[in-house]
Amino acid sequence: MSDICIIGLDTAKHVFQVHAVGKEKTILRRRLPRDRVLPFFASFAPCTVGLEACGAAHHWAREIAKFGHDVRLMPPSYVKPYVKRNKNDAADAEACCEAVGRPSMRFVPVKTEDQQAALVRHKVRDVLVRQRTQWVNALRGHLAEFGVTVRKGLSRVADLVAVIEDEADRRVPTVARAALRIIIDVLAGIDRKIEDLDREVATSAKADLVAKRLMTVPGVGPITASRIAASFPNPGVFRSGRDFAASLGLVPRQNSTGGKSLLGGISKQGSGTLRRLLVGGAMAALFRSKEWRSDPWLVALRERKPTKVVAVALANKMARAIWAIMTHGGVWRSRPVDGTAVLALVKPEPPMAAAYGRA
Repeated sequence: MSDICIIGLDTAKHVFQVHAVGKEKTILRRRLPRDRVLPFFASFAPCTVGLEACGAAHHWAREIAKFGHDVRLMPPSYVKPYVKRNKNDAADAEACCEAVGRPSMRFVPVKTEDQQAALVRHKVRDVLVRQRTQWVNALRGHLAEFGVTVRKGLSRVADLVAVIEDEADRRVPTVARAALRIIIDVLAGIDRKIEDLDREVATSAKADLVAKRLMTVPGVGPITASRIAASFPNPGVFRSGRDFAASLGLVPRQNSTGGKSLLGGISKQGSGTLRRLLVGGAMAALFRSKEWRSDPWLVALRERKPTKVVAVALANKMARAIWAIMTHGGVWRSRPVDGTAVLALVKPEPPMAAAYGRA
């Protein structure tokens, strides 16, 4: 197997598919059980290994790289065009082998265990938030059957709880009241768990150099800063702040042809969770951040565009600032210029790039 140059690996739970090529032809096609994957890669000289990026792919990339192989993760959507005809494990492995050798292919940096652990904490919090929304909607729906309604918003749930706890309120039957108290207990438990996770995230964000500096950007809190720091271990893979914002789907969607540029709404590519956090932070900053509210660009934009459109534009600008801080170092500070407050990137020593092992 010394002639192998590139290997495509299709991962799965139990059975893995390998497709290996040399300089001129296909050398190997093989199915491997899970416990034979690492011994297989340990048996021959280092080469390039390509596989689709997913949660488990980062683990396999770290393990395979220990044998000296150059492991590259690729977005599944970029590998799909190389699948020939019907989809199966062998075709997927061949597509990975073909795609990894393309000069224009984009790769996903391999995350460390600590970064994946931080993301797991965020994902568990997301699940709890979704469950809380489901239970609140169930509580609203059941009480609406008896004519009990309140205004929208999580803060209004307390009004529904008060109705259920009030034994003198005869609008809710006794049998239904007992069942709805179960929902109240579940919601209380979920709230406590979310608060515990929020405290853990805030504590870890304050101790992390990258997240701590990202939180200097108005509108970026500990949850957003911690998630971005864990999601992008190497921000240098993006050529500019615009490319970073584009990876989050915060740039216009293009449908251009014949030399005519047609731009639509935002593309909504990449992580929807990060995009939601940035847009939500931008919306809060529009009303609470003195720095942003006094920024001349933002003031002029708010006079021409709806509030939510302005929030998305501000989220794009925040994403560019985040990329600059993660790549070049520094913090985001406000300073007066000609009597108006603007934002300036100030580079302290040592630069942020040192945190990523860059000179």
